[in-house]
Amino acid sequence: MTTFEADPSVRAELAPTGILRAGINTGNFLLVTDRTENDDPVGVSPDVAAEIARRLGVALKMIPYADPGSLADAAERGEWDIGNIGAEPQRARTIAFTPAYCEIESTYLVPAGSAIRSIEDVDRPGVRIATKGRAAYGLWLENNLRHAALIRTDTIDGSFDVFVDQGLDALAGLKPRLLQDVERLPGARILEGQFSAVQQAVGTPRHNTHAAAWLAGVVEELKSSGFIAQLIEKHRVQGLTVAPPA
Repeated sequence: MTTFEADPSVRAELAPTGILRAGINTGNFLLVTDRTENDDPVGVSPDVAAEIARRLGVALKMIPYADPGSLADAAERGEWDIGNIGAEPQRARTIAFTPAYCEIESTYLVPAGSAIRSIEDVDRPGVRIATKGRAAYGLWLENNLRHAALIRTDTIDGSFDVFVDQGLDALAGLKPRLLQDVERLPGARILEGQFSAVQQAVGTPRHNTHAAAWLAGVVEELKSSGFIAQLIEKHRVQGLTVAPPA
């Protein structure tokens, strides 16, 4: 069997009614770049969901969520069959993730005159970092920082505002967004390198054991065939790269 085919047990787990419900994080501006006239999300993530539905041989219903935390929470309520979201340990308690299909570099922005010169300089006592709390990179920082303090906000815009208004030492974020933010702050700098790469994957509720294995194979094939690279080019996304093989 190739990954173009879906065993009946897979279809029964993912689309028992003949419709695949795909949770889409519309807050990720790299993966959702537009909306249709009917307000359906457009971009790399929706196209990945559409390809999975095509391979299953079922219809697709996209369910938008404003942020990844809301999408992850909905897994326990059974609101979706697959969810396109950053794979993080906290979320893996309820969601079975495929290998990543793409990655987004995460780094820091520091203000004018900052003594911080490198990624390694950030995690030190007394350093305060603004971050969107339930973003994948925010969760990574929560798990990995040892000395610096995290100031969490509900939105990306909110983390920028707190960083500026409270005079914090660093702003954590996806590099493509920080490239926009740095233009608004004379003298600010983006640190070279990355503290993590946010890995975007396809998830399914953990009880879908047959489906999880099938989805993992599909994602690997989508990467190796060039399908993901073609989507990135199609939607003209800067700052998004195909994840390496699992």
